Amino acid sequence: MELSALEQRIVDNVSQRKGALLEDLRLHVGIPTGGFHQAGIEETRERFGIRLQELGANTRMVQPDGKPDWLLGAQAGAYMPPTAVCERLNGAIENRVMIAGHLDTVHDPEGDFKDLSINPDGKTALGPGCVDMKGGLVIAVAALEALEDCGVKANWTFTMNGDEETGTYHSERALQDEARKHDFGLALEPAMAGGELAIERMGSGQFMIETTGKSAHVGRAFGDGVSAVNELARCILKTAEMPRPEDGMILNIGPIRGGVATNAVPDSAAAWGNVRFADNEIADELGGMLDALQTEPDAMPGVIVRRSFNRPAKPLIPETESLALRARAVAEALGQKLPFASTGGVCDGNVMQHAGLPTIDTLGVRGGGLHTPDEWIDLTSLVERCQLLAILVARLSAGGSAAET
Repeated sequence: MELSALEQRIVDNVSQRKGALLEDLRLHVGIPTGGFHQAGIEETRERFGIRLQELGANTRMVQPDGKPDWLLGAQAGAYMPPTAVCERLNGAIENRVMIAGHLDTVHDPEGDFKDLSINPDGKTALGPGCVDMKGGLVIAVAALEALEDCGVKANWTFTMNGDEETGTYHSERALQDEARKHDFGLALEPAMAGGELAIERMGSGQFMIETTGKSAHVGRAFGDGVSAVNELARCILKTAEMPRPEDGMILNIGPIRGGVATNAVPDSAAAWGNVRFADNEIADELGGMLDALQTEPDAMPGVIVRRSFNRPAKPLIPETESLALRARAVAEALGQKLPFASTGGVCDGNVMQHAGLPTIDTLGVRGGGLHTPDEWIDLTSLVERCQLLAILVARLSAGGSAAET
């Protein structure tokens, strides 16, 4: 479908925002939101929230849920960010678009990697979270502003959570509840390495293996001791036999903890790990194999397995394929390419689709080096992906522009 006259005005409006998009990206990259940095997360949420409210959105905050205390990084009393739900529904009960973005990054707020640095070629830039997903948030808000400027009363809800990078435990319920109220899901994860749109994802889960033994002095009473580290090592060797990547079954161990001194038989040890699975059947198989490592209560040595497989797999379903094809049609009308791909990565799109909402989730900017000090963005994608997102939302939502010539 070619662009309508109104859609061309939207495209031109976004083109005129090129400089503003870059400056907005520079601003938000410079606000640290990694490591549950409360001030940075709340400032970013407030800045974007004000702009969405100026578009007519009603905002409410959904209070966070807790998460298992055995997870890595789980600390008593740690900041738990609420989820902002910004609704600008135009009264229609159909064609409601849910746009999901996360405010958090993986980068240390106290680290040296702090600001957006444009490379000498002027085409790329480095910065913490510049693609994952400060760039996605920047283009999404600008896309909605462009629609408003052009008189398109789009039908959308914009959610902003602050814990995607750590498993979406605090915001999962909020995302699920919103997903059930909408017809199309769009998440702002960055495009894949070649600019592809991810149309299916594996699921993921976390687990912990904890072993117990009996402490003893290595020199005086070695025979009285029972090593928890040795038992953990046996468990780890068993888990090494579990992965079958060719079947969509992945398991990884690390980090590991055990013992307090070399001259004491360790009475406790633990290992944390991550699993990836292609579907629920494989998830159940993996879970069963991990559970089988456990021993009976009071056994010596003892093994306890704790697990949380909270990110369901996101298979390609007909409704999501149809939505992806609509996105590709927009891209082609804009002279862009939008190939499809599968990935083992997970995101909030997994949560949204599992709740029943057809979702495509790599509509953010192009770049690479995610989660590293080399994270970079293709600056040309700010305008291009903003245009793509704006026209897609217009075509999907009630009162959109696709029929106008």
